[in-house]
Amino acid sequence: MNKVLVCPVAYNENVKLKSAIERFLKCSFKDIDYLIVDDCSDDGTTEMIMSFANQGVKTLRHAKRSGVGVAIKTAIQYAKDNGYEVLVIMAGNDKDNPQQIPILIDPILKDGYDFVQGSRYIEAGSFGGDMPFYRKIATRMHPMLMSIITGKKVTDSTNGFRAFHLSIFKDKRIDISQDWLDKYELEPYLLYKAIKLGYNFKEAAVTKFYPPKKLGYTKMKPIVGWWSILRPLVFLGLGIKK
Repeated sequence: MNKVLVCPVAYNENVKLKSAIERFLKCSFKDIDYLIVDDCSDDGTTEMIMSFANQGVKTLRHAKRSGVGVAIKTAIQYAKDNGYEVLVIMAGNDKDNPQQIPILIDPILKDGYDFVQGSRYIEAGSFGGDMPFYRKIATRMHPMLMSIITGKKVTDSTNGFRAFHLSIFKDKRIDISQDWLDKYELEPYLLYKAIKLGYNFKEAAVTKFYPPKKLGYTKMKPIVGWWSILRPLVFLGLGIKK
């Protein structure tokens, strides 16, 4: 059994996810498994994923669309049930570079870190492509708030490219079963908890590339989606949620 599981989560990302899978396979990792959580896609994504089954690509498909938070919970449970030590979450829409996976997992496997957050905003990190203007603003504001509330400097709290040691879920103070974490809330929740509970945390420089808009629409709506990633900071900071 390999120690590391890499998991993109996807809903209707047929073209971009195919590119992400092919890029991962070209890396020829011999000690990393690959699982895609398909959040009930209906655009041919499911069938496209299955075409890679003979190349070692694993997949789990939700019976109904449940949200990115539920998809990550599915990945976490699968990783725990199957004896993995480290889980890497990455974008299913081809925004992340699979060649940078070692940048996230080496600090955990070799240096004893518990949580490594990818950052496009620290030295050696970068971003490019068709990044919407409102996201350029929001991806700067969110880490400022995260830093203030947690008391630790964070530069890229909305970047979904991250890795964590699965032992953190033995801590009952990290309760991912809560229903309010089913959408975009889960990711900032995990980051907040890792920092506030004193786990060994660091950021690592990664790239983020936004594919052309013609390849598919963004699933996050500017107002509703951004409130979804902001409210964990509000709820946890004020003690409204646990």
